[in-house]
Amino acid sequence: MSNVVYEQREVKRSRYAVAAVFAVHGAVTGSFATRVPWIQDHAGVSAGQLGIALAFPALGASIAMPLAGSISHRFGARNALRGLIALWTLSLVLPSLAPNLLTLCLALFTYGATAGMADVAMNALGVEVENRLSRSIMSGLHGMWSAGALVGSAAGTLAAHLGSDARLHHVLAAAVLTVAGVLSCQWVLDLQPAEDEDPPPRFALPPRSALLIGAIGFCAVFAEGASLDWSAVYLREQLQTSAGLAAACTTGFTLTMAIARIAGDRIVDRFGAVRTVRASGVLAVLGGLLIVVAEQPAVAMAGFALMGLGIAVVVPLCFAAAGRSGANPSLAIAGVATITYTSGLIAPSAIGMLAQATSLMVSFALVTLLSGGLVAFARVLRPGDRAKTSLPDAAVPDPRP
Repeated sequence: MSNVVYEQREVKRSRYAVAAVFAVHGAVTGSFATRVPWIQDHAGVSAGQLGIALAFPALGASIAMPLAGSISHRFGARNALRGLIALWTLSLVLPSLAPNLLTLCLALFTYGATAGMADVAMNALGVEVENRLSRSIMSGLHGMWSAGALVGSAAGTLAAHLGSDARLHHVLAAAVLTVAGVLSCQWVLDLQPAEDEDPPPRFALPPRSALLIGAIGFCAVFAEGASLDWSAVYLREQLQTSAGLAAACTTGFTLTMAIARIAGDRIVDRFGAVRTVRASGVLAVLGGLLIVVAEQPAVAMAGFALMGLGIAVVVPLCFAAAGRSGANPSLAIAGVATITYTSGLIAPSAIGMLAQATSLMVSFALVTLLSGGLVAFARVLRPGDRAKTSLPDAAVPDPRP
């Protein structure tokens, strides 16, 4: 077997392995989110205290993400991802064991730190595989994350419906997901630093290129966080719908995002990242306008669906652009991830505070305005040079039917 054919098979196998890791990562998130009420009761915390505790995952991720590059340099990409995804899956158990607010905050800080480092490592490997294939795969990888989150949420919903103790549920889920994650890492690319390559700093601020790219991600994640946390409330309070219809709106928003991400790679390959994000921004703005002017639930639900379609592929493309923006992909990806995590942290509370001061309609007018930033600044996602790491043209497989 020639070296080219062997590398072709290795890269293709790594693509599916990284996709499996993304799904495992999402499944952990879904498993946790559905048991938050049980965790709140077990820890004996109020709604306000729970809100404080739920800020700690983003805090832990923001602090730990810049460490991922040095870990990958020291242990190699495959071993680093294997260890980090195992720490992440096992950390699922910690919040359900917390008996009070202090231990819950510490557990969620650890949970977020391991999530963030694993996030950077798997996105860096995804970008490397994308570069070697010379075609977009990052949107599909994030679609697998969404699919994993839906599966984890479904399992968690069933466990909650059956009245299962979240400690038992999360121990079993962590065991299954740890095995799945570690086994999947066996087939990812085993990237090793060159002998003359200097190790990255253990902790460093993100490069300027990551800040520019992260600004695009900030706009998209702000709209995502606002829609996920406030879409049901918007339909209930602004349009006086039933609780079931309001919940269906949030579910529909999540599904449109997952579907758009899975289908997004074909669109990016055909039209390019810049034009795709500009068109996505137009859809998001149109969705936001429908939400703001809606007098009927169906119009608002259509607006949230368009918002989901519009922002779905933006964050994957931000990670891909960050990975091609400089000599240290992990550091750039960590910078973009930190900015997007921060956006996801502040969006729900910012929407709430603005709604309290004015109205939810004004809050989503802000979301619509930020969505316009996707159109205005999409050019910072222009593709870099993939030729340095791609396979020869004759060796690049086309897995599409």
